Amino acid sequence: MKTELEKILSVSGKPGIFKLITGGKATIIVESLIDGKRIPVHPTQKVSALSDITMFTYEDDVPLRQIFLNAKEAFNGQPAPDPKSEGKVLREAMKLILPEYDAERVYDSDIKKLLTWYNILQAQNMLEFEEPAADSATEE
Repeated sequence: MKTELEKILSVSGKPGIFKLITGGKATIIVESLIDGKRIPVHPTQKVSALSDITMFTYEDDVPLRQIFLNAKEAFNGQPAPDPKSEGKVLREAMKLILPEYDAERVYDSDIKKLLTWYNILQAQNMLEFEEPAADSATEE
C-alpha cells in the first residue's frame, strides 16, 4: 500500500511524525509512527504535512517526497546514518541524497529532522508514495 504523504504530519513540539486519523472542527487525531499512540492536535499547534515541505537547493526548492525517494536510492532502501551523528557525517549524507542542496540555508538541524523522518518511514516500510493529486486543470 502506498503512503499518502499528504496525511503524514509533523507536529511542532512533538517528536517524530504522525499519520492523520481523523479531523474535526477544532481538533484532529493523529497516530505516532514511532509508537502507535493516538493524540489530539489542537488548532493552536503548528502542523505541517510532509508533502508541503521542501528543501533549499541552489536552483529550486525540492519537495520532501523527491528527497525521500533520493534517500531510498542513496541508501539502497536501508536506514540512513544516525541523525545524532556529528555535522560532517550529516552533511556527507545530505550530499548523497541531494548533491545540489544549499549548504548555507540548510542547517544541521534540518538534516537531522530529514534523516529522522526518513528512518521512521523506512522502518514502517512507507517509502512508496501515492502520486500527488493532479490539479483540476484540463489537458489540451
